[in-house]
Amino acid sequence: MNTNSFKLNKLAATLSVALAAASAPQVVYAQQGADEQVDETITVRGIRGSLMRSMDLKRDSSGIMDAISAEEMGKFPDTNLAESLQRITGVTISRSNGEGSEITVRGFGPHFNLVTLNGRQMPGTGFTRSFNFENLSSEGVSSLEVVKTSRAETPTGGLGATVNIVTPKPLQTKERTISLMAKAIHDSSNVAGDDITPEFAGLYSDTFMDDTFGVAANFSYNRRDFQQQGANIQGWHANVDLPASPSGEVIDNRALDENGEPVKAFMAVDPDTGELVPSAAHFFPKDMNYGYADVQRERINGQVALQYKPTDDMVITADYTGTRATTAVETVGWGIWNNFGGNINGYELDSNGTAIYADIAGDDGSFAISRSTTEVESDSVGLNLDWQLTDSIHVELDVHDSQTKVDNGADKGIGGTAQMILGSDKLVNKVYDYRNGEIPHYWINWENGSQTLNASEIDSNFGQFIHSPGKATVQQAQLDVTWVNGSSGALVELKAGGSFTKQSLSGSNAWSGLRGGPGFNPSFTQILSDDLFTKHGTADFLDQFSGGGDDLSPNYYYTFDLDKVVGLHSAYVTADAVGASNAFSTDPYDPNGNQTTSLVEEETTAVYLQSQWEFELGDYLLEMNAGVRYESTDVVSPSESKLVEEVVWASASEWITRYQGDAQLVSNSGGYDIVLPMLDLKLELTDDLVTRLSVGKSMARPELGYLLGGTSYSGSPKIGARTASGGNTNLKPYQSTNLDLSVEYYYQEDSYLSVGLFAKKVEDWIEGSVTEDTIDGVHDVYQGQRYQSAVAAIEGDGQQADTSAIYDWLIAEGYGDENGAISADPATDPILKWSLSTPLNVEERNVHGAEFAVQHVFGDSGFGTALNFTLVDGDVEYDPYELKVQGVLPGISDSANFQMFYEKDGLSVKATYAWRDAYLIGQGQSQGSAEAPPQFAKSFAQWDMSINYDLTDDITVFFDGVNLNNETEQGYGRFEEQFLFARQYGPRYVVGARIKL
Repeated sequence: MNTNSFKLNKLAATLSVALAAASAPQVVYAQQGADEQVDETITVRGIRGSLMRSMDLKRDSSGIMDAISAEEMGKFPDTNLAESLQRITGVTISRSNGEGSEITVRGFGPHFNLVTLNGRQMPGTGFTRSFNFENLSSEGVSSLEVVKTSRAETPTGGLGATVNIVTPKPLQTKERTISLMAKAIHDSSNVAGDDITPEFAGLYSDTFMDDTFGVAANFSYNRRDFQQQGANIQGWHANVDLPASPSGEVIDNRALDENGEPVKAFMAVDPDTGELVPSAAHFFPKDMNYGYADVQRERINGQVALQYKPTDDMVITADYTGTRATTAVETVGWGIWNNFGGNINGYELDSNGTAIYADIAGDDGSFAISRSTTEVESDSVGLNLDWQLTDSIHVELDVHDSQTKVDNGADKGIGGTAQMILGSDKLVNKVYDYRNGEIPHYWINWENGSQTLNASEIDSNFGQFIHSPGKATVQQAQLDVTWVNGSSGALVELKAGGSFTKQSLSGSNAWSGLRGGPGFNPSFTQILSDDLFTKHGTADFLDQFSGGGDDLSPNYYYTFDLDKVVGLHSAYVTADAVGASNAFSTDPYDPNGNQTTSLVEEETTAVYLQSQWEFELGDYLLEMNAGVRYESTDVVSPSESKLVEEVVWASASEWITRYQGDAQLVSNSGGYDIVLPMLDLKLELTDDLVTRLSVGKSMARPELGYLLGGTSYSGSPKIGARTASGGNTNLKPYQSTNLDLSVEYYYQEDSYLSVGLFAKKVEDWIEGSVTEDTIDGVHDVYQGQRYQSAVAAIEGDGQQADTSAIYDWLIAEGYGDENGAISADPATDPILKWSLSTPLNVEERNVHGAEFAVQHVFGDSGFGTALNFTLVDGDVEYDPYELKVQGVLPGISDSANFQMFYEKDGLSVKATYAWRDAYLIGQGQSQGSAEAPPQFAKSFAQWDMSINYDLTDDITVFFDGVNLNNETEQGYGRFEEQFLFARQYGPRYVVGARIKL
């Protein structure tokens, strides 16, 4: 099994490349039409053939480009496209559900990279520009091309890179191909689903009518059943109120100044001046929880391409690509919730002020189950006309209409995401402990005198139901005209064109609110019988982490039947029992909840001019590609949301925003024009040694969420998390001036070495700005006159003034309504202050780095290897000692990839290793404090293996092992001691066969 077409005749190779460039929508992209065939070819398939084709694409390209090719038709090097892309220098991936989903290139995350399908811009997945690779099967892809430098002809959006997904075309193959594949998949993490799940695919390609009409089609079906286990903290709070007279032990390991006060090692924003000033700091976790998700995921893909060649000079292509991905998830969780100030009994802070131990009173411990089924549907229909108008003029017209719909209401029984939280607030105190192991522990001292809550004591907290469908569309028309200079002279060709792109993204979010109380008030233990609950141990839970498994605390949890609990609440937690505003409802569109709609529409008109030149410099040939692109973009964003009426204290641990009845329409608009020049120089110093220099400008548009009109306020504004967010349709795009330099040494037909340097200066950088926002007439019970009176009275009785005690005192004094909700008093309570986050264009940022790659095949031995690594740095790194939103680049990190293989006599064995250093995921934690604390991921390294054996020329059996080292994922906040998450998936094994008919 060995096939790649490498050319024996240099002139023939040059002509082939020129013809390919003339008939493709992108210079390096696979052509839509038919090429002249090279008579003298040798066919090499398999791993070596894939590496050779990728190397040829890299060498022949203009600018900096890397590629990955299928090992043969219908067989890509990895089981997932993102996993394959990480083999390319400078590309790293983020994972979802244990497999690659999105890419980061040279430190620039998913929304900085443009993904095209056969040169066409694709819509993002969800309310984002980011493309999710896990929804597209690799079986229908012939190659992936990653262009890292500017191209005038390329649609904009790829500041990090433009990734082009190339699918097979029948008139390129010109031979009948029928291939069938079947796999059996075993996820070692699976508990609730099937231990063996199927994947199968088929591919057909053929030509008719003397190779003037061709049909190519493929389909695939994949199902995975697996479990993700995790521990999680939703957010850390800086400088929370500490008790004046704590009842427990206090250990503070921070350095002290000459006055015995903690050293001011941090910089914080002065609320009066807005300037950064020295500050001491301490940090406490808002919660601690554990859980697992049983996931069943199905993916169906289909592609059809029809090509017709009415004349020797014209090819017409019509194609369709469709994907359906359905993910059903049932999550079980258990944990604690914390408030601070008078709730804190004792604590231990490390040298950075992070609480590694905390004894906290009040609030509750809970057990939760949630369920959702999300469907992602993507469809792309396109038409391409490829016409060699004359010997020197080539015309290409390409149009497509593509859309992606996302709906978490695919389960018609619940129509969205359902969550029920049960538990109890009958506790003495809770203890958080992260002084040992890789996972924090907690335990609760219950009022029953033990650290175990009995099933008979489990009460109702609340339920919530969410429906959030969305749709993204891209409609695009592109016209390209190429003129080839048939006479002598330095000018080789001119290429000009224009395009019109309309992109829209719409979404809505319906939230029922917290239904059924909330907060154990009143109690409903009587409707929850003991036999409803099943108690479990933690022996097999997070057992890959130190401190997991049987060592976990607590080492038990309860599960329950979600449908039964919902039914009981619907029957008993009625308006008569808890009032109309709190009555249990499974309707996300309940009038007591909140519903918003959002829409962003962009229309972009672009024109470009690009030229190819060749100059003789003594014995050397210098190739130059120079061009410029102009774009004009208009943005409109209408949105609907309800206005905030008031915020009530609904229970000791729950605060609820109440909204006015009718949604208000807000519409905003903006736009920008941009000019993007580019220059590529390529100099062949010898037949084997190539140098490149590229300069140019590229851009990435603002994240779609940043462009939304209107302001959204949290529906559950707990103390320390009163957050709001707003968009800005006048944002300018990120604009990067790029410089690339590389040296490439092709010392064998299948081996090379390359070294590259790159630098990016990004102007109009976008970062979030957090400001204080208020709403006229919306006041805050917290720290009001009545709240302070409660604290004084409770402490005067010699008791601890935690939030539970304060809430109970206010209720006893008659400040609650008939449902136990405490409204603010405008006469004595302060205006409620929200932390409003909005995006702004700020100053420039700089990123630079180096790339190294080597690919070597050891003669005819069958052995080969490939290695690459990337180093990235810049002034975009997060400073954990600044308590503010920072202008940083999420995703920036060093990375390395290694593969070694043996391929001979029908047997191929490949082992791959991928490593990514620690990196910033982003700023802001879901329950973090107002300064938007960071989320970091720890370094990650994974081993995979693939074994193929040809039983015959047409039948191959194979084995794939994914995550063989059982790597886990971990994340943290400002410091590693600020634990955020730990996730465990386990290895995945695949056996299968591929048949060619």
